[in-house]
Amino acid sequence: MSPPEIILWQRLRQRPGGFKFRRQHPAGGYVLDFFCSEARLAIEVDGMAHDMGNAPRADEMRDSWLRMRNVQTLRIPASDVSRSPDQVIEWIVNNCVERAGPLHQPPAGPPPRSGEDV
Repeated sequence: MSPPEIILWQRLRQRPGGFKFRRQHPAGGYVLDFFCSEARLAIEVDGMAHDMGNAPRADEMRDSWLRMRNVQTLRIPASDVSRSPDQVIEWIVNNCVERAGPLHQPPAGPPPRSGEDV
């Protein structure tokens, strides 16, 4: 993993927003940097190499393959992770919440006791 990926993984493994993330997750013939199954969200940390040669086309082909399987890809510049990791995490969690829908709500307080209306 690159240094920005390590920085991001240190935060994602703490399950921000209650979401579980996997790193180096296989998807078809691809390996995703990070993946949240509940939100069907792939997270790719893009360094400068992603702007060179055939990389942009390969990235678009992978993103298209994932979209056909209802997986959204967030592409995050490595420099953003290094500069503002907390803002990147907030953006990722917001995207997870949008994609996971209303069933994913962190508990607001203690669970109801037996026999109480929910």
